[in-house]
Amino acid sequence: MQIIKATTDHLPQLAILFDAYRQHYEQAPDTEGAKAYLSERLSRSESVVYLAEDAGQIIGFTQLYPVFSSIGMKKAWILNDLFVHPDHRRKGAARALITASRILGENTDARYIMLQTQITNGQARALYEDTGFKRDEEFYYYYLSI
Repeated sequence: MQIIKATTDHLPQLAILFDAYRQHYEQAPDTEGAKAYLSERLSRSESVVYLAEDAGQIIGFTQLYPVFSSIGMKKAWILNDLFVHPDHRRKGAARALITASRILGENTDARYIMLQTQITNGQARALYEDTGFKRDEEFYYYYLSI
């Protein structure tokens, strides 16, 4: 297995996996929409996507979006998506994708990498905590749906 940075050349396989990720969160299947969305993010350099590839097959991905910290006056990253195909879990792909994310943060002199996960997702929470993420106990997060 290797971790590589995604390009638009990876879109056919990546879109299928991204669509499976969205379906995991109860979204309607839409491979073409997933492909268009990812194409736009990658071609505009609006996100960084890392792929876990095994024997030429994309088995997992993570997508990070840049944001900025006014207080720290630095770039920061939101690790927005992390998904490994169920048939390929427990092989170290998620951990390797997190490592690639950490390296991105270090290489861009970022202040932090932030993520969120469902409270009920115990496996993901354990992985994040094991890889150095700390649960925020200082701030509440609010959302305004548009």
